[in-house]
Amino acid sequence: MTTFDDRERGEEARFAHDEEMAFRIQARRNRLLGEWAAEKMALSAAETDAYAKAVVQADFEEAGDEDVIRKLLGDLTSAHVDVSESEVRAALEAKQVAARRALMGEA
Repeated sequence: MTTFDDRERGEEARFAHDEEMAFRIQARRNRLLGEWAAEKMALSAAETDAYAKAVVQADFEEAGDEDVIRKLLGDLTSAHVDVSESEVRAALEAKQVAARRALMGEA
């Protein structure tokens, strides 16, 4: 094998690792965000777990974060929780940081 082939394999492996980490961070973030919203809705422990999983699943509807934000806003509004879109977006950013720190700590 040539040095070029070795370097190419290394780049491919690094790209795959980076993509996997990004996916794991986003899934962790969504779970944390679901737990945050569940706390605001005063859900039980079992309901919180189920809701957090539902938020993770909601992220697969379309690319980007809008599907998750739409779900949270709709659910929080239905539960008569007074929360703005900007609060949800701020929570999303905070949970992104928390998820990244948690996963980087595991690595």
